[in-house]
Amino acid sequence: MSQTLYTKDHEYIRVEGDIGTIGITDHAQNQLGDVVFVELPSKGRMLKKGSEAAVVESVKAASDIYAAASGEVTEVNAALEATPGMVNEDAIGSGWFFKIRLTQPDELKGLMDEAAYEAYLKTAG
Repeated sequence: MSQTLYTKDHEYIRVEGDIGTIGITDHAQNQLGDVVFVELPSKGRMLKKGSEAAVVESVKAASDIYAAASGEVTEVNAALEATPGMVNEDAIGSGWFFKIRLTQPDELKGLMDEAAYEAYLKTAG
């Protein structure tokens, strides 16, 4: 069973066992506009929660993507490099960025569930 959690920086992490799939939320891709480039982390890279992990560029802006939790990159969505617009089409599905093997699962406790994230969006303006 998977669980999806959210950061205040508009990343999500879908957790299945000790693997977390990280991407940006639908809200984030709407704010960015048409995504034209994605730079992904290298497989095997160790990430700390909150550290810069990837870059997404749109016609409007470039944004850093932060690690929602600490872990080792086990897989990247190479299809995004050829077709970055997948982020706009299906941010929470086929538009995921990378997967990590969680090294500090307790860090997930500080993230928001979907209801809390929706409430946060209303207050964040």
